[in-house]
Amino acid sequence: MNLIITSSRHLESEAAKEMSEILKDLGDSNAIVETSELSGILTGTTSLDPFLVVKKIREKILDEPWLIRYCLRVIPLQDTVYTKKEDILNSVLNHVRVMQLQDTYRITVEKRHSEIPTNEIIGEIADKIQNKVSLEKFDWIILIEILGKITGIAILKEDDILSTQKVKRSLSE
Repeated sequence: MNLIITSSRHLESEAAKEMSEILKDLGDSNAIVETSELSGILTGTTSLDPFLVVKKIREKILDEPWLIRYCLRVIPLQDTVYTKKEDILNSVLNHVRVMQLQDTYRITVEKRHSEIPTNEIIGEIADKIQNKVSLEKFDWIILIEILGKITGIAILKEDDILSTQKVKRSLSE
């Protein structure tokens, strides 16, 4: 899994078909898009760079906004681990190397079907990273997407997360 896709509840299968077609158009005819047991959440696995996928989808929306109807958000992931604090911490520490020492960050934990306390995850990660935390004006987001037993990890810029609705709204401004 290197993509998380959100849709409206009960429209997951339409969103899965839509994303499969998009990934096929981008050059990955073997991409796998699956609904999860969580309402409105899909997972995707593509051989393409997930960050490039988000960029290309954003361009598609700007050119043809009607093309994407069911996918609401597309989030690229760099790693997938089991939902254990130590696995999450190790993955984050392996990927934060992209940050420069002067860069600021925030940690965002999206938790679904998990009992791990969010503040413990955030505290353990923040203790290991020397950079300054900034919740308002940050350079990087350390994103932890917990989907039950599996967790997606990404160190990304705010623009790396695609909200199809925000992009479409920007066209009318």
